Amino acid sequence: MKEKPLNITANRARLDMTITWGDGHTSLYPFSLLRAACPCAQCRGGHEKMSPEPDPEIFSVQLEETPATRLANIKPTGAYGITLVWEDGHDYGIYNWHYLRAACPCPICRAPQRK
Repeated sequence: MKEKPLNITANRARLDMTITWGDGHTSLYPFSLLRAACPCAQCRGGHEKMSPEPDPEIFSVQLEETPATRLANIKPTGAYGITLVWEDGHDYGIYNWHYLRAACPCPICRAPQRK
């Protein structure tokens, strides 16, 4: 499965998380993007707005550095994803592998969505 990560690292000084995927691709996620992309029902605006794909607007949201955008912990969630714990205590979103890969902000991954 290409959507399974080989390695996940968080750099709190740079405020980003890096995932190296099974197909060799590396994704670099700013913490602010990950918080904007939180997949929980509260952040998505209710269960009716839940989707396996991130909202394309996450790539244009600008969030300031606050406890809401500073990562406190990464917890494994089964064999299918992670839960990100933010310094403001928010920890409701389960970021599954597919969702994280679809949220990759690199130009290669974003190109198909710009068509």
